[in-house]
Amino acid sequence: MDARTNPARATPKSLRTRARILDAATRLFAEVGYHAATNGMIADAAKLTRGAMLYHFATREELVEAAVAHIEIERARLFEAAARASAAQASAGPGQDASEAAIDAYWTLLHTQAFVAFAELEAAARTEPMLRPRLAAAQAAFDRAQVGGGFGALAQAGADARFQTSRDLGRFLLEGMAKGALTYDEPARRERLLAVVKRAVRMLNRKGDVQDLWD
Repeated sequence: MDARTNPARATPKSLRTRARILDAATRLFAEVGYHAATNGMIADAAKLTRGAMLYHFATREELVEAAVAHIEIERARLFEAAARASAAQASAGPGQDASEAAIDAYWTLLHTQAFVAFAELEAAARTEPMLRPRLAAAQAAFDRAQVGGGFGALAQAGADARFQTSRDLGRFLLEGMAKGALTYDEPARRERLLAVVKRAVRMLNRKGDVQDLWD
């Protein structure tokens, strides 16, 4: 039972407290990981007693379900803002490459707290059955948003298989880089990899080019 089914938990004060709990959960998932961020630690971070925490989220399942929704709302907000900024940058003048602007913007997004927290939940879901179904809808919604949103600039070839492949190439290479560990010469290697991602997306978008990657 939560604010959706219990009107007593939908008061302004109660909603602010819930938001404080979910903000604390997001931060701790990103900083210490899903399993280390116990309900007790989240209550302490939100400056609440364990009893107050239980009033709002009686079980770990209730907290996780609400946290996933909370994080996904924040990811969507950040994504939309970045898409608008990326589109504005790309239209600022001649010589601006829309796909490069989108790639740079998404790379920045992947290092924000909400995106790091969600990546941690995705990693934890591999061995945590309770998490998997709670993440599925959020993952699908985000995937659809990337197809129709401003990050269509990652694939300028049109709404076809090429479009999706170009978008996916940029997205999953960047996500893999963000989750991977470069153990030496990290700044230089990262910049080289980002440059190659941009070139690959541009090449995939060139219809009929002799170096076309698309068969």
